[in-house]
Amino acid sequence: MNPYKKILYVLFIALFLGCAYNTKTDKHQFRRNNIVNVHDKVKEIEINEDDALIGPVVRLYLLQNYLIIANPKTINKLIYLFDKNSFKYVTAIGNRGQGPGEIANIGYIASNEADRKFYVSDLGKQVIFSYGLDSVLSNPLYLPQVKMRMNKGFFPDRYQYINDTLSYCRIIEPIENVDFRDAIGIFNMNTGEIKEIGNKHSNLKKNRIGVAVSMENGIYVEYSHNYDLLTICSLNGDLKSCIYGPDWSSQLDRKNHFGKVVFIKNKMLASYSGGNYYTDEYFTTKFFVFDITGNYLQTIDVGYKITDYCYDKENNRIIMNLNDADMQFAYLDLDGIIEK
Repeated sequence: MNPYKKILYVLFIALFLGCAYNTKTDKHQFRRNNIVNVHDKVKEIEINEDDALIGPVVRLYLLQNYLIIANPKTINKLIYLFDKNSFKYVTAIGNRGQGPGEIANIGYIASNEADRKFYVSDLGKQVIFSYGLDSVLSNPLYLPQVKMRMNKGFFPDRYQYINDTLSYCRIIEPIENVDFRDAIGIFNMNTGEIKEIGNKHSNLKKNRIGVAVSMENGIYVEYSHNYDLLTICSLNGDLKSCIYGPDWSSQLDRKNHFGKVVFIKNKMLASYSGGNYYTDEYFTTKFFVFDITGNYLQTIDVGYKITDYCYDKENNRIIMNLNDADMQFAYLDLDGIIEK
């Protein structure tokens, strides 16, 4: 090739890629290296085994002054409540079983702050139970009511409750060969109606996703477990931006990427691994912080393997379940690290 033509060819390719990487909705981040190490700031939460014998892998939720721990592997109670300020044990509920008010296979838990209730998905019975917080605290024999029945072929898996007629969710639709399709949707707990509003990258193979919603900022973020990809949308599903990270590839890899996203005022906190599945690298030890448009701000490296976490906005801290020999539960104060 003529050397001048070769130069023009290279310039053309560079210009083409530059344009492709700077569309109105696409943001490509080639490095996320503003790292803050907070390992020595992580504080252990000690739980007395005489109060609650909790398995190693649990899910954490908050409702007003209470930390709710879903303990799916136990043979006894499935749900434990603690004071979120002192971390003192309060009570345990939710018997495993097929009887009235019992839980066959515990799934997601959602909080209704206004009415002091929380909702528990039973994936075995395909129902969502409603628990009144005051009744749970006062009556150890309290049995929940059925809030909603789910459709086995198309149901909300994880969801954020807004009100009785609006929850944002990840929809699961089982398909052949023991596989499933997932998408983002909204559903009405009163009627059971579910409306799909998007999986913006359904062309990606096995793009397993989650959703976090900020009514305050008028957006939700669709985050990918299998790709280095965040997608920010308006509350009705209109695309605002796609955030492609340094590990982005349209080819499915064997890595765990985003685990969970929460909003902290006008920022997003996203747990991220980037490590290979089926190895110790799978667990995340860090959080990325973004603004609400998806611009990367910093990395918070806790130095512990995190299996789940939740954000306590009143105390401005994250509460974590860890896969660590030294401690199972811990918290990190975000004052001076991320401001409200």
